Amino acid sequence: QVQLVESGGGLVQAGGSLRLSCAASGRALGDYAAGWFRQAPGKEREFVSAVTRSGLTKYTDSVKGRFTISRDNAKNTVYLQMNTLNAEDTAVYICVASSWGTITTWRAVEYRGQGTQVTVSS
Repeated sequence: QVQLVESGGGLVQAGGSLRLSCAASGRALGDYAAGWFRQAPGKEREFVSAVTRSGLTKYTDSVKGRFTISRDNAKNTVYLQMNTLNAEDTAVYICVASSWGTITTWRAVEYRGQGTQVTVSS
């Protein structure tokens, strides 16, 4: 079992930045693909970004060039650096992990955190 705990969410003005962290426990996060999904009120949950065990990354189109996912296996932590935030980024961000090669659909998710709220004021 892998336990995931997110942190780093909060309220930020449009154009600002936040860095989300996802700390894993129970198993070595390096054995899993990891990523982030988000869910805004009244909207479907959507894929944001993922990183494979080898470090390959994927992003949804709306965050390309603004968000960067990274992992530090020594710290058992995955990060999501979010820059140039806008109101459409407001959502609960959920950290996920999977023994699949990558995670771009919710069906691939095996472990998830509780989520952290990101609110961008315009």
